[in-house]
Amino acid sequence: MTMSIPCEVAVKSVVPAIRASLAKELIQTHKLKQIDTANLLGITQTAVSKYARDVRGRAIELGKTEEIQQLIVEAARMLANSEISRRQLIANLCDICKLVRQKGLMCDLCRRSNLSLDVHQCRICMNPDDSSECL
Repeated sequence: MTMSIPCEVAVKSVVPAIRASLAKELIQTHKLKQIDTANLLGITQTAVSKYARDVRGRAIELGKTEEIQQLIVEAARMLANSEISRRQLIANLCDICKLVRQKGLMCDLCRRSNLSLDVHQCRICMNPDDSSECL
């Protein structure tokens, strides 16, 4: 039996959801074209199209959490106004991912990837400084 660690789950599910939210924000609020959005996010126009049509990046709903939504809106604003470097964008994406994990929003995804995991006992993501806890 394979075991996915939280970072693997995040890469497959959370990161695409963050990118999808950012892409939608850039297109809808800032009226950017898909190709411009793709260039800002460092992804393909095809990926942006899939995010915009909810074909990709749907594994987790991020817009329901106000704090996460605010970070996405702010990152999109800075991107649209050329106020953020690539390095800062990466740091912002990591911060959003950490917040998703700390709020327990990824627990169900982890459980689906590892059926033997007891998400009520696992506190890896919610207590990132205590890596001694075992799955």
